[in-house]
Amino acid sequence: MTPRQIELVQTSYAGVEGLGDKAGQLFYAQLFALDATLRTLFKGDIDDQARKLMQMITVAVRGLRDIDKLKPALVALGARHRGYGVLAAHYDTVAAALLATLAAGLGDAFTPELRQAWTDCYVLLATTMQEAA
Repeated sequence: MTPRQIELVQTSYAGVEGLGDKAGQLFYAQLFALDATLRTLFKGDIDDQARKLMQMITVAVRGLRDIDKLKPALVALGARHRGYGVLAAHYDTVAAALLATLAAGLGDAFTPELRQAWTDCYVLLATTMQEAA
């Protein structure tokens, strides 16, 4: 990611973070609308999962300027996801759900440039997770 993309992601995330738990809930609604079979991978309360998702995204977004420090957490997360039954194809569905969530949450502020920055961010994070899996 370029420094400009990191700045865009970090700045725009404040708008998403301001939605609180609703952002995570919107994400899972989008995810299950795209692929209802993914619901079976989640055993616990989806609201708790939504909170955990937002916590992890917050850590990842804040850590973009020092990806080497973030990498161990991503590797561990990727290994856990493998254990949950997450397949490589699921990462594409997650990307689509994330981008749809951002578009809904940010509205007109979700410009093509911002969309590309978030796409590149997701690819970076997901690739690191998948390498661990």
